[in-house]
Amino acid sequence: MFWGLVLLSASTSLLTAIAGAGGGAVLIAMLALVLPAPAIIPVHGVVQMGSNVGRTVLAWRHIDWFTVAWFVPFGLLGTTVGSLLLVQFPAPLLQLCIALFLLYLTWGPKLPQLVLGKAGLACGGLITGFISLFVGASGPVVAAFIKSRFSERMTTVATFAATMSMQHAPKALVFGLAGFVFKDWLLLIAAMMAAGFIGTWVGLKWLKRISNHRFNQIFRWVITLLALRLLWVAFDAFDAFIPALSGITS
Repeated sequence: MFWGLVLLSASTSLLTAIAGAGGGAVLIAMLALVLPAPAIIPVHGVVQMGSNVGRTVLAWRHIDWFTVAWFVPFGLLGTTVGSLLLVQFPAPLLQLCIALFLLYLTWGPKLPQLVLGKAGLACGGLITGFISLFVGASGPVVAAFIKSRFSERMTTVATFAATMSMQHAPKALVFGLAGFVFKDWLLLIAAMMAAGFIGTWVGLKWLKRISNHRFNQIFRWVITLLALRLLWVAFDAFDAFIPALSGITS
């Protein structure tokens, strides 16, 4: 299981480097099958932080720092607000909203310039920073939002990596303060981070060989598949959620 997770980390990092998104969602889905529930999001957050830092370092020349400068501070603010409300929000509702938003960003009309400006970046950072503590893999939302700003593949991947590096970083502090014992998982986390760096390096090599058009096609369908999976999970969970909600309101 240990080496399987290490290989999974390399594979998902490679996926994100090539497709622009998706690796984090695949990783957390697999971690949910084998790790204890309290460890899933903390371990995922730290491993993803390492993967994104590696991608940031390798592709730093292509980062759009204007986007990072406006997106990241508000993302940290959203995480801070979320840490004060570290409770389990109704997962089906979150998943449904995120899935519909992803489909709109991917297939809907181009976002207006106001949304893509400073105010839009600030709101996007605030929302994704907040939800990241509750759903773990907020990466597809961030990726789709950033992709709507750029058509160049390297700029998209590099800027996404930089923003997610800083968004995942506070998770370790938040869950550490909440009582999660990271030292029990250090060996696994370190091995997965090292494997993730290798996967990122290979993925970026492949990314340079494909065209922007092909990257855009791959990105669009990866995000669409992730959105459809969220819809499936959300509707499947509503059977259990609605009776529980009825009991509370009554």
